[in-house]
Amino acid sequence: MGGIVASMELENTLDRGVVERGLRDESTVRRTTVEGVVGTGAVMLALPENVVTRLGLRTRRQVVPTCAKARPVAGPVTVRIGNRFMTADCVIGPPSSEPLIGQIVLGGLDLVADCAKRTLAPRPASPDIPLIKLK
Repeated sequence: MGGIVASMELENTLDRGVVERGLRDESTVRRTTVEGVVGTGAVMLALPENVVTRLGLRTRRQVVPTCAKARPVAGPVTVRIGNRFMTADCVIGPPSSEPLIGQIVLGGLDLVADCAKRTLAPRPASPDIPLIKLK
C-alpha cells in the first residue's frame, strides 16, 4: 500500500509581503505546486533543493534529522493545501528528492491523515477553518 500524497501550493512569503506593501507586481511572486508525501512520523516540511532554489528561499539555520547528517533549513515559505494555508520553514533535501509534509504543517492546517483510506482532510470538528488549541 502506498502513502498519502497531497498537492501543495508553495509561495515565497517574503515576495508576497513586498507585493502587499505595493512595492512589486503580483507577477513577481515566486510560486510552484508540488506533490508531497504525508509523513505522519516527520516533524518538519522538507522540500528538494531545486524547489527551494526556484522559490528563492534563503537558508536560515541547520537541523540534524534522526539518522542523517545536518541539513540546512530555509524559509519562510507559504504552504497551501486545499483552502488552508500557513507559513513555515523547510528542511532542504537533495535535488529532486520527494517533498515531505510533516506534523508542523498538518497541525498548523488542522489536517488529519487517514492512512487506511490514504486521504488527507480537515478534522471533522473544523471543516471550514483550522482550530488551534491555545491551552
